[in-house]
Amino acid sequence: MAAPATDSEFSFELLVCRWAELGWPPASDDAAGGDAPVIVSRQLGTKKRRWDTIVIECDPEGLAARREFGDRTIDGDLLTVVRHAPAEWAYYRDALPEPGYPWRYVREAIHRAAARGLVEKRKNGNRIEIRRKRPYPDWVSRIIAIENKPDLDASAAAALSDQLEHDVDTALADEVWLATGRTGERVEPALLRQFPVEAGVLTFDFSAGTGADAATVDWLPSTLDPAADGERFDAAEKARRRRLIAERAYGKGWRSFTETTRPDCRWFELARAGRGVVPACAAKGRCQREAECSSRCGSFEPEPPQWRTNGWPIDGGPGQGVRELLERRRERARER
Repeated sequence: MAAPATDSEFSFELLVCRWAELGWPPASDDAAGGDAPVIVSRQLGTKKRRWDTIVIECDPEGLAARREFGDRTIDGDLLTVVRHAPAEWAYYRDALPEPGYPWRYVREAIHRAAARGLVEKRKNGNRIEIRRKRPYPDWVSRIIAIENKPDLDASAAAALSDQLEHDVDTALADEVWLATGRTGERVEPALLRQFPVEAGVLTFDFSAGTGADAATVDWLPSTLDPAADGERFDAAEKARRRRLIAERAYGKGWRSFTETTRPDCRWFELARAGRGVVPACAAKGRCQREAECSSRCGSFEPEPPQWRTNGWPIDGGPGQGVRELLERRRERARER
């Protein structure tokens, strides 16, 4: 099915993520990121702010060291244990910082970390001792936040202005960008809106598909200072939150939409858009949104059993094949 590639914010978001894998950094900003490997994710942030797209610029050696800890996210409780586990055996209360909450929750995190092979633990009498298996690396060079809005009408621009102001003020990211659809006008509408000058502007044209040249830099962003104390977070809290965001991006990626949509529906397809793909619904004749692609959808139909049992070329049926394909691509992105 030839589904439109950007008929929803969801599909636009997926194509921006794919572009970031192919074309980051933007042509006018290549001195900033160079050839650093990137991890791209989406719908991540803090309790008060969720970013559409996250680009993690990685230190190559640090990223290689991070891979030694596996491909799953190391959550905040585990990260405290992993980062502070000593090189030699030590009682966990002596080795780890004061948690600010009961130590029994720390013990639970130690057991989880040991079960995943992130640290070693042993009993010494009645005491639990821990030892690191390897040091946790400093693998993140920069964090880039991108807000996606393909159609920038007046109401959308008003809301975006507040969001971008928040991003600039908190400075959890090193750069903040707005991504919007290209109109072809002499002056793009995004440049006429009241956005903070520190935010960059990218305009996209996916009419010819997704490629490294799909974006145009209309306004370069200012570099923010995540290492400085701010009104909302001090430098230490920023560093902690940035580690958590990077870990979630590493484990989740952006192709995880197969976990929130239904590839096992007989109408679910992947529509190609150049070097990218977006989920499409053959029943609706368009790219569906995450919220509507579920078992509650009126068009939902499970795959016929014979698709999975009578010689379908992908073991488990086409839905399982879609999941495996996108998971392989997600793994490949971590390994670059």
